[in-house]
Amino acid sequence: QVQLVESGGGLVQAGGSLRLSCAASGLRFSSYAMGWFRQAPGKEREFVATISWSGGSTYYKDSVKGRFTISRDNAKNTVYLQMNSLTPDDTAVYYCAARRSDHLYSDYTDYDYWGQGTQVTVSS
Repeated sequence: QVQLVESGGGLVQAGGSLRLSCAASGLRFSSYAMGWFRQAPGKEREFVATISWSGGSTYYKDSVKGRFTISRDNAKNTVYLQMNSLTPDDTAVYYCAARRSDHLYSDYTDYDYWGQGTQVTVSS
């Protein structure tokens, strides 16, 4: 059974940083591209970042480029999202997702497995 478990969310002031983690189990992690998405209240789920199975390629939503960094540790079956210079617009539930492929995907319908999400709240 595939499980993705996010952690690291919380309340932070604007300008602060958080590091999200997503621990995967029940799958061959190194064969999966991973993605981070977020969903704010009343809004659709949106793409944030994705990373290839080797970690050699990444792709970001324009508004987070230069502030967020996605990375992975295949030995630990974990993907990370380092978030710096946070703003209130980054407030959302953040989800990690997995797709068995080496390509990069920014559409949430392309992903096979999802975590339960972790809340990130940025106060002004």
